[in-house]
Amino acid sequence: MRIVCISDTHNLLHKIAVPDGDLLVHAGDLTRRGRRAEIYAAYKALSNLPHARIVVTPGNHDFGFEQSPDLVAELHTAFPRIETLIDAATTVDGLRLYASPFQPWFYDWAFNFLPGPPGVKQAEEKWAEIPGDTAILITHGPMYGVLDETRAGEHAGCPALKARIAQLRQLRFHIFGHIHEAHGTQVVGSVLHVNASICDVDYVPNHEPIVLDTRAFPALSSLPASGTPPGRDNKE
Repeated sequence: MRIVCISDTHNLLHKIAVPDGDLLVHAGDLTRRGRRAEIYAAYKALSNLPHARIVVTPGNHDFGFEQSPDLVAELHTAFPRIETLIDAATTVDGLRLYASPFQPWFYDWAFNFLPGPPGVKQAEEKWAEIPGDTAILITHGPMYGVLDETRAGEHAGCPALKARIAQLRQLRFHIFGHIHEAHGTQVVGSVLHVNASICDVDYVPNHEPIVLDTRAFPALSSLPASGTPPGRDNKE
């Protein structure tokens, strides 16, 4: 399976060359302001791409999803090829894929945890919802310490997400964006982390999509089909 990873396109998808593949993942920030018209424009651009599966989770710029609970169903009707996942799972090529738009507090933008200790508790509860048999995880933001360094040298990733990822024994790919300047890939243990931000820190689409070929990761073929492995709680 060939997975094409993009994020943080901010209504500039038309300015990048998106490689073909079996699965296109968009890890959020499709828009600049999250207005309905911007969201529809982003989905129209995505729907014109040839990928067999297209999976999207929103980001902190995509306010419309947070403000209008019916928007996901509305978009599915208008663009049935695109799967929008907000704290939800699907199965791709027999593998569990889970997606969530949440990230630590960032100026009270969309899908933010609260600041301080209440936000830490929120994050722990949110990430506990990730199924234990997840092989492909999509979040808008990174975990703490991996491809999360800002231009100011601060680590903006989520510590609670890092703790949960350490518990996910079947996880192989973590795809995200949010921190534009940290675009790239990094392997930690058995997990390949992918910061797929297309825009750079100045909101110019200078970064290339990142393409994953699951055939290059033999460990994936040894995973059981999606479902809770015997003897293990799906929250691990």
